[in-house]
Formats: sequence, structure tokens, C-alpha cells
Amino acid sequence: MSDTPILFSAPLHNSLGNRTAWGNLPAAARALAIAEAAVQHQGLSLVITRDTAEADRLEQELRFFAPQLPITSFPDWETLPYDRFSPHQDIISQRLETLYRLPQIEQGILVVPMITLLHRLPPRNFLRGSVLMMKVGQRLDIDRMRQNLDAAGYRCVDTVYEHGDYAVRGALLDLYPMGSRLPYRIDLFDDEIETLRTFDPETQRSIDKVDSIHLLPAREFPLDKSALTGFRARFRERFEVDHRRCPVYQDLSDGVVPPGIEYYMPLFFEELGSLFDYLPDSTQLFSLPGIEDSASQFWVDVRNRFEEHGIDPTRPLLPPAELFMAVEECFARIKVYPRIVCHDSPLPAAAGVVNFDCNPPPELPLDNKLERPLHLLEQFTAEFKGRTLFVAETAGRREVLLEMLARIPLKPELVDSWAEFVEGELPCAITIAPVDEGLLCNDPAIALIAESQLFGQRVMQRRRRGKATDLGDAIIRNLTELREGAPVVHIDHGVGRYRGLVNLSVEGQEAEFLKLEYADEATLYVPVANLHMIARYSGADTDSAPLHRLGSDQWQKARRKAAEKVRDVAAELLDVYARRAARKGYSFNDPDQDYQTFAEAFPFEETADQQAAIDAVIKDMTSPLPMDRLVCGDVGFGKTEVAMRAAFLAVHSGRQVAVLVPTTLLAQQHYNSFKDRFADWPVKVEVLSRFKSAKEIKAATEALAEGKVDIMIGTHKLLQSDVRFSDLGLVIIDEEHRFGVRQKERLKALRSEVDILNLTATPIPRTLNMAMTGMRDLSIIATPPARRLSVKTFVMQQQPAVIKEAILRELLRGGQVYFLHNEVETIEKCAADLAELVPEARIGISHGQMPERQLEQVMRDFYHRRFNILVTSTIIETGIDVPSANTIIIERADKFGLAQLHQLRGRVGRSHHQAYAYLLTPAGRKLTGDAEKRLEAIAAAQDLGAGFTLATHDLEIRGAGELLGEGQSGQIQAVGFSMYMDMLERAIKAIQQGKEPELENPLGDVLDINLRLPALIPDDYLPDVHARLTLYKRIANAANDDELKDLQVEMIDRFGLLPEQVKTLFRITSLKLRCAPLGITRIDVGPEHGRIEFGADTSVDPMVLIRLIQESSQRYRLEGGNILRFSAPMGQAALRLNTVEALIERLQQPAAAAPGKGKR
Repeated sequence: MSDTPILFSAPLHNSLGNRTAWGNLPAAARALAIAEAAVQHQGLSLVITRDTAEADRLEQELRFFAPQLPITSFPDWETLPYDRFSPHQDIISQRLETLYRLPQIEQGILVVPMITLLHRLPPRNFLRGSVLMMKVGQRLDIDRMRQNLDAAGYRCVDTVYEHGDYAVRGALLDLYPMGSRLPYRIDLFDDEIETLRTFDPETQRSIDKVDSIHLLPAREFPLDKSALTGFRARFRERFEVDHRRCPVYQDLSDGVVPPGIEYYMPLFFEELGSLFDYLPDSTQLFSLPGIEDSASQFWVDVRNRFEEHGIDPTRPLLPPAELFMAVEECFARIKVYPRIVCHDSPLPAAAGVVNFDCNPPPELPLDNKLERPLHLLEQFTAEFKGRTLFVAETAGRREVLLEMLARIPLKPELVDSWAEFVEGELPCAITIAPVDEGLLCNDPAIALIAESQLFGQRVMQRRRRGKATDLGDAIIRNLTELREGAPVVHIDHGVGRYRGLVNLSVEGQEAEFLKLEYADEATLYVPVANLHMIARYSGADTDSAPLHRLGSDQWQKARRKAAEKVRDVAAELLDVYARRAARKGYSFNDPDQDYQTFAEAFPFEETADQQAAIDAVIKDMTSPLPMDRLVCGDVGFGKTEVAMRAAFLAVHSGRQVAVLVPTTLLAQQHYNSFKDRFADWPVKVEVLSRFKSAKEIKAATEALAEGKVDIMIGTHKLLQSDVRFSDLGLVIIDEEHRFGVRQKERLKALRSEVDILNLTATPIPRTLNMAMTGMRDLSIIATPPARRLSVKTFVMQQQPAVIKEAILRELLRGGQVYFLHNEVETIEKCAADLAELVPEARIGISHGQMPERQLEQVMRDFYHRRFNILVTSTIIETGIDVPSANTIIIERADKFGLAQLHQLRGRVGRSHHQAYAYLLTPAGRKLTGDAEKRLEAIAAAQDLGAGFTLATHDLEIRGAGELLGEGQSGQIQAVGFSMYMDMLERAIKAIQQGKEPELENPLGDVLDINLRLPALIPDDYLPDVHARLTLYKRIANAANDDELKDLQVEMIDRFGLLPEQVKTLFRITSLKLRCAPLGITRIDVGPEHGRIEFGADTSVDPMVLIRLIQESSQRYRLEGGNILRFSAPMGQAALRLNTVEALIERLQQPAAAAPGKGKR
């Protein structure tokens, strides 16, 4: 324990019994007093706050003042009483972990909101009795283990992603225990645990070994047989209803855990406990004033909800007293412990009252309109005789603060922590911490000045993101989205319907096939090795996708027509390319040591997609051609970092950077983040926005023209003719789809000389189409940062009850709500209706016709939680992130486009709480077909990173729009979007090489290898059909041997050792990779004979063939001009593979090098 000097030495308990009152602890002083008392106290300090928001804030302050103590939190369920939802798994995980550790804590702090304290909890012996230990070498019966896991509430799934999941695959057991940071992979040898490894849930790859793990139950109640029997008996005893009609009862009897079951917890136990049962004996309590009121208010809410929801005979409710402690009972339990109540104002002198010598921290706002903007701060520092510590939220804000303080002669020194400042002698210091309020203590004289005192009204951005992960091929999950009956395109046979995977035995060999159905119920079986010949058909509406007849020339004709069209499009595209390539751009210097240092300052781990995007941008910038790249990534997936790296490169090469954004608020936000990232570099970042006075703007533009500003951020003001750059090298456009045609034309004029980087979450179909046809380069970031839950999306008809429920659920967990009403005339009335529906809410309004200043003010107030519902028009589409807003309700959702719905839904879910989006449609009206499809698409694409998938859906719903002229959409309709793109790519390559694109065979020859060996992924090795399909597709699409090796390693890691059939599959695929460049079209081999067919443009040297036949004419002979037959004993699988591999190797040799062996 570090000996931090104590500022406040208050008596903890005096002889007058258990309750002490501390007065005069305003703002952060309260956290400091609690932290210091907790450090002196040998035991747990429990702090009770009024609500969740206050608990969060206090927890952050305590971490700052007492970093050496473990500070745990016991999160609220974040559901409404009697809700039909269950809390999120991660919340339950954190709660169980805290309950498990609490009794053993020797010293630490636990912060709990009053409402959470009132919830009854499972009794202590439940947790104690249901913790399973596992260690290496222990015997484990896998079937018993499965029963134990089911009884503890774990869910059996195919792939383990979140807390409470488990999966069994042969001798591997994957498990994500509650309270654990990572899931575990348990490898069994017979019935003994051989290894325990952690693995990454996103990539499913192992990380490192551990010796033992403890398993907490997955729920706060047991699910074993006796518990379920007890539940059913108590249920029948308690409720006089027909239990056969109660879904809760029926679900549990069928072994399903229904959502909202938590509110039936008393039926699982003889009696329930409370948080007090888990507290160690040596606990002291701190409470904030006003917890009594919040407890009674909560009880009022609970009773109301009980009366409202208790009338449904199929869902009888337990009386509130069984689920929650009565206020009197709770305070009776509190009285047992020594308790200190911390007030912020001074208290009248009395026994057991201590008033601290503190003052409320002064407001010291800076005012740019004055001659001396900081005169209040100057006045304060002149009069204050003690030491001062400034607290900034981030490194970038620290730089901003230092710059400002330098204007009044103040030079604070940097310190790393509170303790370092208190122990030292520095008169004035600065540190980084997320502290919202300041502190002013008179004896000893110390002032803590938080940023909010200086920039009271400004919006600060909090980073709440962890490290990110890689979802690999999540981008266009071409085949995983296949549902049975979905249309697919086969290169040779056209469009059919997918009917599932089947196992057939052909020539005595088991093989797996995709079953496709064509017109007139004809069936085609496609071997999985040829998956690359199949693509998902995405053209217009999938229901009306054409079905081709097998064996007719209908498909050949359609394909030929499309190929002709493609040839013309390709020629035009190449013309565009050539013009672009002929212009010389500026080639920036290669990144060096400085760039490395800059990159390492990025506080998160780059996701694989992000890294790929960064590499691509750097490659573009260092090449002499002008860059025009589109980075497409979902909201919050790290596009900005890609832009920062590009900006750094440009500035480092001595050029200027312009950052263009659609709104003033966004400009401010980007300014803050760029300041942040460039804090330690001599880079001048400026912003042109309405927040600045005309004088400041003039000064900034002059500095820009003189080349004194390196990075300029602004709205389309930047494009006005009076804004001149001295040496512009890079333009970054954020949310490109928000700019109009005029602005884009201005940009086009720039495009020829400067590098351009576009960032967007949902590209408009035309942009996307240009990127996909290669007119612009595209990087996709489809990987979410970890710890972001996807947004739960509901599409439902509009009813007051639904809206009320949604709003209350959010407000109770201390969150905020966006309510989208897109008609300015009636927006006031809409707010009034909401106020009537939810009287406890504080409601604000924002829309585009408000005066700018007022709009800024409303958005700021909302950010600072001055009200908790914002009734707004679509103006929030781009705007500041509000991490605590996690519910969005969209009226008339049927009127919006897909991209817009996605963009709006992306406003919530910015933190690690479960976010909800309600898309409401008018009651009793029929929706148009397109609107219904859009709502279905957005509800289906709930996973993170769906922006891009949605844009391709939009492309399918609306058609691609014209790229270079009319007429191509019909062709896309005929062959499907992805095949059209493939054909286009091939045509472009052919024209570039000076060849004529083939019309008959637009996709080139397809290589077919048949060795008559089983080459598949067996059912018992990997039972999940989707996972098999994805792997087949990934194997078929591997570009080289290294990729195949990686896939093998990954499969062994995830599913165990490879069976023979899978090894054969890999070897055959690797053969394909070697034969394709040789122009071989077919290999067919049996136990004794084999044949190899060559295409018309084969690259095999004829001399090599002649020499082969000369050497051994018994073994080899040519048949026709293009078939080589060979014979050899090849009964066993290994022999067959080796023979073919050796032969191909021989054919790869150039003639000169082929050794002459003479006659045998």
C-alpha cells in the first residue's frame, strides 16, 4: 500500500453510535473523503448512491483518488421490474463475479445504486455450492459435464461467443464461464483434461494455457432437476391459474429458459438473500443524501408496474415484497453497519457531525468575447494561496489547456497521479483523468480544477472503446447468408435455388454436394470442391429471380449478352483509369521512425481490417498516382484513425491537409480528436466553425495561406474560394454521402492533383458501385471493437404502451433516449404527448429549423444529461456521440431508406450497454413492399459492421443505379450482381493485357480435379452446416499455399486434428492452385490410369511432354492434341496424390531445365 498523505483527517466513528454525518463536501471533495477513509479502513467500504449515473461518476473519481484499492461495481440488471426481458449475459457475469469475490475482500470499495441494493439476491449457499473447479489432469466425464452445465444455466451453442455459452466438439469443450474475461478451450485425452487454453471469441483461435479455472453458474438461480421440480411445485401452489396456459411455466418444463424469468426468482429457492448477506463483517457504509427518496420512488414505480402488468392471466406476477426489500427492512439492515452520510453543504453543529473545510469549486468559464478570455481564472490563481492541479480528460485536451494557460503566465508541470501531486511540492501541476468536477480545500490549501469548470458548456468526447477484433470474411458473407431456397448462380448452368448440403456416394466414394434446383424441378448436384463456381444471386428481388432450364441455351445467351455489355463498360472504365494514371500526383515520403512512434500512440489494438485499410492508404500515398480511396466502416469502427495516419504522413512530408465534414458539431468533434492524436507533435490543427469569431476565422485563413496551419478542419466553408491553401496534399472527406453535387464538383477539380480519402458508414449505391467496379479503391472495415453489443432491433406497430416501456427501460438504467419524429410542424405536440405518457422524463426538442446557437445548446444539454429524451428530426444522423444514449425510437420507420435507418440506428450502442432500436410503423396501415423489405433487412442485419452488408442489400433492393450510362441493370438482373462484377474484373484484366475479352467463356476455364478419393469435411468432425459451407468457400478461395496452411492451423485449433478426408481436400486444393497457371482444365485419376486435359492456351512446354513420352512410352501417351494419359499403380490414396503431384511438378519445369534421362 502506498502511503498517500491524508488531506482530510476526519474521525470515522465517534462514541455516539453508528451514524456520523460529514458536511461541506461539494463536488469531488466527497469522493476524496470517501477514498481516504477507505484507505485507512481495514475492510470493505460500501458506497450507496442515488442512481446508476451517480454511481458511475463516483466510481471514476474514486479510481483517481485511490488507485491502489480494488474498486468493484455491482451493476444493475438494467431491466424494468416485471420486464419480459432478461438482463444481458455480460451484466449477469459481472454481478456473479462480484458476489463470488465479495466475502473474501480484505480491503476495497464497492459502489452500489440504492435501487440495486433493494433487489433480493440468490442466497449465499447457492453460489458457494455451485462453483465448479477444473484443473489440468482432472478426470472429466463429458456427458456428466454437459448435464452440470445445463443445470447451471449454460447454453449449448455451435460457436462460443458470449458469457454462458458452451460447445462440445468431439474431445474439445469450449466454454465461456461467467465472470471470466475470455472463454476457455478444454482439450480432453480420453476422460482426462489434457490442456486448458483461453481463446479469442472473435477469431476462435487459442491464446495461451492456464492451469485451472473456476466456473460460476450462468444464471442467478439453479436449473438442475430438483430446482425445476421445486419451481413447478411452488408455481402451482402460488398461482391459481391454469399453468398449462402460462408460457413461463411451459417453457421451463420444456427446458427452455424464458426471458424475464429473473422476476420469478423466489420460486427457485426456499428463501432469497440480499447484498447484505455477502458483505464481510468489517464493512463500513458511506451513503449520499437522498437515497431514502430514490428508494421510495422506486417502490412507487414497482407497485404501478405490478398493477399494470399483473392482469395477464397467462403471466401471473409475484408480489413486489418477495422480489424487493421494503424500504424499512433495507434501512434496518443498513443500521447494523457504521455509516457515514456525506452531504455537500455545511451541516449545523451537533454531536456526530463533522464539517470539512472545503468550498464549492468556482466556475471559471473562459469567455472568448472578452479581451482577456481567462480573466476569472487569473483572478482565482492570484487570490488562491495554495497549490493547484488541473485535470484534463485526454492528452489532446491537456495540450489545449497548456496552450491556453500559457497566455496567462501559468506553466503547470506534468504529474502522473493524484498521489504524486499531493506528495510533491509543485505549486501548479496538470494530469490526465476522467474527473468531472473540481475540488477546493482550504486546509491544506489545494485546488483541483477540472476541465468542466473552464469549458462548462463544451462537449468532451469520452473514449469508451476497448481493443478491436477481426471477423475475417465477414464482409460479403457470400455463402453463409444462404438460406434454403435462396437463388444462386452457377457459372455453367445459370440461376437455380439452393436446397441444402447432401452426402452422396459416387463410384464408391463419399462426397458432399450442394443440391441446386432448376426450372421444371430439375436437380443439379455440385461437388463442394467446386464452390468457387457458385455465387449468391443478388440482382433484383430474390423472389422474382429467373430460374434457368438445365441443358437449354437460355443461360448461355444471357451470359453472352452480359459479357458483351461488360466488355464495353470495361473499355470505358479503363479510359477513366488511363486518364487518372496519366496525371502525376505527389508521392509522399515513405513512413519512417516518426510514423512508427505516431502509430504506437494509438491506444487500441488495430483490427485486421483497420490495419489493411491503413496499409492500403499508405501504399496509395507513397505511390506517384493521385489517391482516390473510399474507406467504408461502421460508425465507431475506427475510420478516423485511418484518416489520422494519412494526415500524419502528409504533414510529415510538409504538405497541408484539409478535413471536410458535413456539420459544425462534427467539425468540433474531429478537431478535438485530431488535437488529441497530434498532442505530442509540432503540428498546428485549426478548425473553421461557427464557434469562432470572425476575427479568429480571418486569422486562421491567413495562417493557412501562409502555410502555418498543417491540418484544417471545417464544413463546406473550406471549399469557398476565399479559403486558400499554400500547399494542399491531402483531402479527407467524412460522411461523404452528405455532400451535395456542387461541393463534389469542387472536390473533383482538386481530385486530379491531390490525394483524396473518403470515409463513410453507408456508401450510397452509386458510390459503392463505383468502388466495386474498381473506379475507386475500396477498403472495408467490418470489424467491431470488442465489448460493443449489437443493437437489438424491433420492428413493430406504434402503440403508447410499447413506447412507454422502451423509454422507462432506458431511464431506469440512467440512460437517454432519442425519439425520432420527422415532421417539424407537429414536433412540439409529439413532445407534449410524450410528457403525458412518461411524466418523469425531461424532454428536449431539436430540429433543423431552429437557430444554430439554440440547436448547439440543446445538443450540449442532452450530452450533459440535462434532459433524458430528445425529440428530434433526422438532424441527429450525423452528430456528436452520446455514449449514455442507448435507445432510439423511430416513428414512421417505413418512410426511411436503408442507409438512413442504419445511420440512425448507429447513434445508439456507443458504449458497452445493450442498446435498443424500435422501428415503429403506423398501426393499421399496409406498408409498401419495398418498405417492408427494408425493415426486414435492417432487422436481420443486427450484427456490428452491418453497414456495408446493408449497402449491398440496398443495391439489390433499388438496383445499382447507372454507373456509366443506361442499360447495364438489365444485364446485372440476368446474371446476378456478384457474377457481373467478376466478369467485369476479368474483362478489365484482359484489355489491360492487350487481349480481347472472351465472350463465350467470360469467366475463364474452370479446373476440375477428380482423384476418386473422399475429400470433404465429415459431419462428425464439424456438425454445423453453415460453418462447413463457410470453410469450403474459404478453402476454395484460398489464393496460395500459405493461406491454405493458415486455414489448416485454424481448423486444428478450432475443431481438433484433421481427419484424412480433410487432409485430402487440402492437398487437392493445393494441386488446383498449381494447375491453374499451367492452363490444365481437367485431371481425372483412378487406381491405375489417369488423364490430364490441357486448355487451348496452356503454358506447358510441348518439349517437356515429348521428353516424358520418349522416356517412358509405356507410362505416358498423348491422345488428340490436348490429353495426356498415364498409367501407374495408384491403389492407395497417398500414392495417388504423390504421383499426381510429382507429374504436375514435372510439367511446371521449363524445357531447357528438364533433365535428359535418356531411354530407360
